[in-house]
Amino acid sequence: MTNKILINGEWRDGAGGEFSSTDPSTGEQIWKGASATKADVNDAVSAARAAFQEWALSPLEERIAIVERYRDLIKRDADELAKLISRETGKPYWETKTEAAAVAGKVDISIKAYHERTGVKETPGATTAVLRHKPHGVMAVLGPYNFPAHLANGHMVPALIAGNTVVFKPSEQTPGPGAFIVERMVEAGVPAGVVNLVQGARETGEALTAAAHDGRVNGVLFTGGANTGLAIHRMFADRLDVILALELGGNNPLIWWDTDDVDAAAFAVVQSAFLTSGQRCTCARRLIVPEGSKGDAAIDALVKVTDRLIIDQPFADPQPFMGPVISANVAEGLERAFDRLTEDEGEAIRNLSVRDEGGAFVTPGIVDVTRSNAVPDEEHFGPLLKVWRVADFDAAIECANATKFGLSAGILTDDKAKWEKFLAFSRAGIVNWNRQTTGAAGSAPFGGIGASGNHRPAAYYAADYCAYPVASMQGEALLPLADDQVGVR
Repeated sequence: MTNKILINGEWRDGAGGEFSSTDPSTGEQIWKGASATKADVNDAVSAARAAFQEWALSPLEERIAIVERYRDLIKRDADELAKLISRETGKPYWETKTEAAAVAGKVDISIKAYHERTGVKETPGATTAVLRHKPHGVMAVLGPYNFPAHLANGHMVPALIAGNTVVFKPSEQTPGPGAFIVERMVEAGVPAGVVNLVQGARETGEALTAAAHDGRVNGVLFTGGANTGLAIHRMFADRLDVILALELGGNNPLIWWDTDDVDAAAFAVVQSAFLTSGQRCTCARRLIVPEGSKGDAAIDALVKVTDRLIIDQPFADPQPFMGPVISANVAEGLERAFDRLTEDEGEAIRNLSVRDEGGAFVTPGIVDVTRSNAVPDEEHFGPLLKVWRVADFDAAIECANATKFGLSAGILTDDKAKWEKFLAFSRAGIVNWNRQTTGAAGSAPFGGIGASGNHRPAAYYAADYCAYPVASMQGEALLPLADDQVGVR
């Protein structure tokens, strides 16, 4: 794994300050390198622009062959990638193996999506109608830390298949997996300048988005927090020509109403709220249950399952359900957020607390906020679950929709009619029934409405924002003027 940046096919040291990433479970340094300066970013953008025309004009079959070789290299090195992700994020090894597999799996899915959603379609006749799709140009990809390989890869592979070139900035908290996948792209034969890698923190990202605002980058593909996504959206208010794909967070609701198998439902809640230490944008942040004995029974079952969760280092035996959050600073912020909820009449059911002072391990928190005056509508990116008790099912739906976000939502119920009503009236891009809110298919779109995105879902629909449609009416020869042409003497 390199600690350098890649510009025009050449690995070189960044010209900026040195930064590093650490294993949040041990504090061990994992990656160390120099950040890309504004000048480095400009060089990367220039390289991508220079490479665009030849890459876009190359046969689609050649581009697909390269990404298929990349897929095979990821499969070859999947265990190495999984271990690297575990070390840099703290996620359990069992989970990062699924991420490595998803990186490879994204290639075949993206090829199919390209043909299905953005291929060429012809309607023959005297005049042939043709629908084609063309690449935008240079795409800036800004990756997150929670799935540092899979989510960035989900932007890059469709972009490359469509004929775009890429400048990729991984999260500064997880630079290693980003470098890893770019190395495999180079090994697969991606031409110089087609994929460029810049490492760094906020300044590097700002230099890249500035290049887009100046017109040197044609698209910004971002996965991350809503506040950053909103700032990017505002930045490009005067640039209608730049494509923005913003996959943001959520304050996701999960309704639990009338289930016979209480234990199974409780585990579905735990998977929804605490998987990946609560660091998935689709994690349930709000649990809605009935008032009275049914709600009491649900919470009792939830607590029993929560208390059984193993929290440990990524490679521990037995394997943990969850590891640390990404950093000690994040852990401390989550603990403060939990304390604020309890100070505002929230009733602590299970305390979210930092396990070891100055560390990144936290215990999952559950707090009943039914009596709280004003619970902020914000995403706490960690294992913090808020509980509301409501009088009836209509109130449950109203509570679920009481958010500016709209990424994922779910309902646990044996009553199909309640599911159908929830599906009809819920406002989210992912709506699940008797499955965890964190469940999503790569063969489906992934994204939300409201503050959760800008109506450009990723996953299978990434093909849509990586190419634009061009409609043509065409014939090999001009149509002759008819003798009886209307309006002509």
